[in-house]
Amino acid sequence: MKMPIKASIAAITLAASASFSADIRIDGFPDYDSQIAEIAPTLPQHNIEMLKNNHGDHHNKLKTNLATGTGAGDVVLIDVGFIGSFVNAGGFVDLTDFYKSKAGNYASYAVEAGKGNDGNQYAVPVDLGPGVMYFRRDYMEDMGFDINDVMTSWDSYLAYGQKLKEKDILLIGNASAIASAYWRFNVAEGDGLYFDADGNSLVTSERFMRAFELAKAVRDGGMDGNISEWTEDWYAGFREGKFATQMSGAWLLGHLQNWMAPDTSGKWGVSNLPGGLYGTWGGSYLAIPKQAKNVSAAWDLIEHMISEENQLVGFKKIAAFPAHTGTYNDASFDEPIEFLRGQKARRLWAEIAENITPVAPMNGDLIAESLVNDALDKVLNDGVSIEKALKDAERQIKRRVR
Repeated sequence: MKMPIKASIAAITLAASASFSADIRIDGFPDYDSQIAEIAPTLPQHNIEMLKNNHGDHHNKLKTNLATGTGAGDVVLIDVGFIGSFVNAGGFVDLTDFYKSKAGNYASYAVEAGKGNDGNQYAVPVDLGPGVMYFRRDYMEDMGFDINDVMTSWDSYLAYGQKLKEKDILLIGNASAIASAYWRFNVAEGDGLYFDADGNSLVTSERFMRAFELAKAVRDGGMDGNISEWTEDWYAGFREGKFATQMSGAWLLGHLQNWMAPDTSGKWGVSNLPGGLYGTWGGSYLAIPKQAKNVSAAWDLIEHMISEENQLVGFKKIAAFPAHTGTYNDASFDEPIEFLRGQKARRLWAEIAENITPVAPMNGDLIAESLVNDALDKVLNDGVSIEKALKDAERQIKRRVR
């Protein structure tokens, strides 16, 4: 679940009994503290402490902890975007023997992403991020638009944005999300996001050219607010109805209803992305650093968090879509969601999750993602041509990734 939010480092002790000192610490990011608070009392044999940090700082700290061999918790939460590089860094306990009897109950593409280059399991999926489009209903059906027509294609989606502009409504907070969605959700079978199976860069391919073209059309057309995501201005945009749509993982619902824009309940809906694309936008993993003091107790916590029962707790509490596929038959999947004006959105998310094609994580993904995002920024904000920006990015990727 990718969700950088404002948060200072905070240790949250979630003890089942004050008479015991904490024997398991989980390091993570919001909104997992809400889920841990919910399930910790049901694991009475252990005292659980969560060290919470914002998304970016958490991963930076973990990178340092793994490199130095000290300072990490007994269990760590990892965003899917970091899996490829973190798992192969050699700092995690091999969980193959713990997990092998359970792996068949979890989304296969997510299980595979938690394996190292040696084929062993070093991280296990705790939630998935079915990619969806959140939309304001007051700017959609309440204004006479049909969501199915709008999402027919990327061209129809941009045409909707042009009509909204005539009404002084922004299509999206930042056009960069459109580019990111396109290059993430149009990956050819066997390719990674930024590299092919042989490790060759893909960032000058048609997929990235088209992604950049769509984002540039939105920016040049005045259809976005150039508002950086995960900032105060972005949060205000949700609360104040400044933009009509937002691409994200299903997990965004938890943030909208829990803290970002709770007063907008009933004004939102959710749909497939343009063209009915299936793909993943985020997702989280659990792993045990080799420096953990009690591997057995750490696995107890992981096993507790990935159980069918507690996967549903996380789903209902923070909209963390379960990695456990056995949950998809639960009656809650057919319940209306008040925040989404009664839409039974969980069934849509399950359909997306079951149709996602695996995208192999690569060691150089983090470097490539940073350079591609820098290239997009130059196109959108500095007037650099798409071709030049992508060629420059590829040249740097080849130099920095071996």
